[in-house]
Amino acid sequence: MTRAIGEGPKRVGRPRADRRRPHTGRPPREELLCAAAELFTVRGYAATTTRTVAERAGLRQATLYHYFGGKEELLAELLESTVAPSLRLARPLLADRARPAAERLWELCRSDVLLLCGGPYHLGALYLLPEVAGSRFARFRRMRAELREAYGSLLAATPAGAELAADRAALALRGDLVFGLVEGAMLIRRSDPARPVAAFAEAVADAALRIAGAEREGDRAEAVAGVPA
Repeated sequence: MTRAIGEGPKRVGRPRADRRRPHTGRPPREELLCAAAELFTVRGYAATTTRTVAERAGLRQATLYHYFGGKEELLAELLESTVAPSLRLARPLLADRARPAAERLWELCRSDVLLLCGGPYHLGALYLLPEVAGSRFARFRRMRAELREAYGSLLAATPAGAELAADRAALALRGDLVFGLVEGAMLIRRSDPARPVAAFAEAVADAALRIAGAEREGDRAEAVAGVPA
């Protein structure tokens, strides 16, 4: 997986060596997360059992329960893995007042798209599961809300955001549109996975700034240079 969100609850004892596990080089815990990501997104969350996850990972079901309390715990960790790295980036970006806010917003958008679209599975589809409204996923919802607020704060710090400061509803809508574009990029990427992900992430970040009404310093300089004297 591209990231891990802590080690989860510790289980008593140690998992027995399992000869059924394929030789991928990944540790068992990561193997289980990879298997769950594939099955939840391809077969569906409701249609997947802990037994099928363990079998897909080449492990016994008892080994799965050594690392995870059940299917909800697997889903929670996968969901949090789509947000945690972006949050780790957003916090220092918010604190870095020396750089223009539009530059920082662009960087967050680009990095977020790289994270969401760089893996083999469409984990964003899991956001729509009705189970995600349950208490077990409250941490994921808090993390996602914090990330959305970070987007809004960076937008508000741009000149375009300052112009909307008196209209909080309009500023919030602009921020939601930017955040929605970044998360929705997963659907666009899914329709044409052959697109180079790095160029795709930059294109989405450029489009997000246009929605925000902001522009990077380099774009502004190029625009000025292109105006005839």
